[in-house]
Amino acid sequence: MQLTARQLNLATLDRQSLLHRRPADAVGAVRSAVAIQAQSPASPYIGLWNRVAGFDPADLDAAFASGAIVRGNPIRMTLHAVAADEYRPFREATEPSLYAAKLGGRIAESGMPAAEAAAHAAAILDFTAEVRTARECETWLAERLDPETAKAVWPGIRQYAPLLRTPGAGPWSFTEKVDYTAAPDRPALGDRDAADKALQGLVLRYLSGFGPASVPDVAQFALVQRGRVKQAVKALGDRLRQYEGPNGETLYDLPEAALPDPDAHAPARLMAMWDNVFLAYHDRGRTIPAEIRATVIRNNGDVLPMLLVDGRVAGVWRTTADGIEATAFRQLPDDAWTALAAEAEALTAFLADRDPDVYRRYHHWWPRLPEGRTVILASRLRFRAPPRVGRSPP
Repeated sequence: MQLTARQLNLATLDRQSLLHRRPADAVGAVRSAVAIQAQSPASPYIGLWNRVAGFDPADLDAAFASGAIVRGNPIRMTLHAVAADEYRPFREATEPSLYAAKLGGRIAESGMPAAEAAAHAAAILDFTAEVRTARECETWLAERLDPETAKAVWPGIRQYAPLLRTPGAGPWSFTEKVDYTAAPDRPALGDRDAADKALQGLVLRYLSGFGPASVPDVAQFALVQRGRVKQAVKALGDRLRQYEGPNGETLYDLPEAALPDPDAHAPARLMAMWDNVFLAYHDRGRTIPAEIRATVIRNNGDVLPMLLVDGRVAGVWRTTADGIEATAFRQLPDDAWTALAAEAEALTAFLADRDPDVYRRYHHWWPRLPEGRTVILASRLRFRAPPRVGRSPP
């Protein structure tokens, strides 16, 4: 059976609860999404606000505080929020990639072999059995090594070791100040058999939230080698169903997973920065038009907060003194602007008690966006539609 690009787009939105907000508690919602990007502390909250009917941010506060949801780097070498019981298998699945990427490079330049760095990473887990500040961890490492070497190898060791970020104060449970604690259920380090078995489980979990998808898509989501994904898919055998993609590529899915009605309506959404709906595929064209990809995903990796209109990225949004400002990169019908305005009003209310100027540190990108025209659509809202040509002044 060959699937169209539209069917794949709708399948992603449906499984990510973006066709309809669904009732769920925080743990259930994070599990349904597989993993919620958490590079910015605010993003898991806005991510769940987009997915959960009547989402109460206090529910996520409590889940972080209790440890039912944890924040670490189990996939794609980037901070994610995941259900606590899924951290270990996800982290084990990506172990070979983390070992190669984080214990090489700068660590290798210091003259320390990767195996020695791995031993220090394992040892620091005992030290972080209780909460430690970043400074305490660096001091601990400097006492085992000379200070210059410790400074050189600490970035790789802290990114490789299965350390969780510890929740604390702030509007989003975490702040820029980092405290670490070892994962209670410690992943196996350096065990290739455990990693390959865990990757099979991660393939199944990925497809539950993002399928149908290709081998390169899975590899991109987890940031693991495609060869390992191919082996995992082969080992799973008839536990997977196959489709043909729009360009003849092989796509995999769970046999029981249904596809939404191809005529389903995709509602407007104001998405969080770095949302996985944009990053979980090798082919980002599933949700992002090719002509604006470099605009919404900046050259340093910043993924701007985006507008979804009919399931596709139409522009970006930010907070201003007037409320929420949206910049569209294509002509939108009046009903799309009305829907975006309703979402913006709701998001403004959601942010009011937490951080009305969320993502402000990333506003420096806006002068570099295509020039736009400002239109007042609703109280405290400004929406901009760009002209056909031209850019804003620096």
